[in-house]
Amino acid sequence: MAEITKAKPARARSRTKAPRKTAQGAELVGYYRQMLLIRRFEERAARAYTEAKIGGYCHLNLGEEATVVGLMSALRPTDYLFTNYREHGYALSKGIEARRVMAELYGRSTGVSKGWGGSMHMFDAEARLLGGYGIVGGQLPLATGAALAVSYKGGDDVVMCHMGEGTAAIGAFHESLNMAALWDLPVVFVIVNNGLGMGTTVENSAAEPELWRRGAAYRMESSRVDGNDVVAVHEAAKVAVERARRESKPYLLETTSLRLKGHSVVDPARYRSKEEKEALKAADPLARMALELEEAGLLGHEERDRLDVEVTAEVEDAAAFADQSPHPDVSTLFDYTYATPVEGELRRLPADPVFQA
Repeated sequence: MAEITKAKPARARSRTKAPRKTAQGAELVGYYRQMLLIRRFEERAARAYTEAKIGGYCHLNLGEEATVVGLMSALRPTDYLFTNYREHGYALSKGIEARRVMAELYGRSTGVSKGWGGSMHMFDAEARLLGGYGIVGGQLPLATGAALAVSYKGGDDVVMCHMGEGTAAIGAFHESLNMAALWDLPVVFVIVNNGLGMGTTVENSAAEPELWRRGAAYRMESSRVDGNDVVAVHEAAKVAVERARRESKPYLLETTSLRLKGHSVVDPARYRSKEEKEALKAADPLARMALELEEAGLLGHEERDRLDVEVTAEVEDAAAFADQSPHPDVSTLFDYTYATPVEGELRRLPADPVFQA
């Protein structure tokens, strides 16, 4: 049973265990299917990158599927999400069609950001995915501002802001948590701790490697949960989200979720030993979930194989759709630079002359 470690405001701390397996059988199988979709999608994206069909950078959620699904399952469709550049799984779990996510990776006009965002910069206002951000920590002040807007507007929407463990070391992290706590904003900050800031371990880069404890500096409720357990993540996220929703109080949640591959598609992860890689395979959250469902009599081999075939077909369809979709017209490059027209806006392309004759 996974353990959630909680910090009370100020100095007091307590340890509580997560409510366990409260989800119904169909719900658990649904979690597994969503995790499987993310796994097969990311594997297909990695292949497309080697085929030069995806340009720029590409960071995958391989190994983080339980964290992604657990977090997203705790949100309402009307809640807002800010994330970083490792975002494909979050887009899928927020309800965005696999075709549109893959098309964005391919840089096609049918993509989530009409082909101009790529892997790192997905945005869908209807799904309330308010961006993936390539600058480390760039999303934190924006998420805090969105929570302030929600607070002004009223209602019970919540903002969730996801980040990697390296973000907990930058100034914007502390500034954002301070403001959120000071102004009682309905925002849940989530640190997805995969143990490595690119190739440097948390222990070698953080004076306090238990990152959830940093919430205590701002008298903010905080906790840490096993990110390989989708139900534990869901329950922990539910506590955090409901606190933000009902009490308009921020929350800091840390999930420990080790990525199976390198920092990006092109990172061979040579900083990991053979033993570490074997341990990662043994802790694979997808295999763990499949075993638990099988032992509970909820998902046999035949049904599991059927789901795999179904999900793989969905992903292959998304790849084919992306491949056949048109590239965006170069004339649309500046269409979304500003929300409203700006007089004298520069729309010069790299090959255009500085001055017109």
